[in-house]
Amino acid sequence: MALLQERKLEIFSEYQKHPTDTGSSDVQVALLTERVNQLTTHLKLHPKDFSSRRSLLKIIGQRKRLLAYVRNQDRAHYKQLIQSLGVRG
Repeated sequence: MALLQERKLEIFSEYQKHPTDTGSSDVQVALLTERVNQLTTHLKLHPKDFSSRRSLLKIIGQRKRLLAYVRNQDRAHYKQLIQSLGVRG
């Protein structure tokens, strides 16, 4: 199940750097985190859904690479971002 448009707009408004920002690293990480949370709850209900498990692992890897990029750019901003998302905690 994809993210609902209303939820995407909430994430954009919370993490965007300017009013038309929809693709910055912060926004991408926030969207991926929301998707990870959805897939995690799905897999708790359907533990044998291996295609969703594979998708979850791919999304986690992509989020990990984006977070590494943010960490290399600005470590203080990285710490604030992972704290606000509740990642690595």
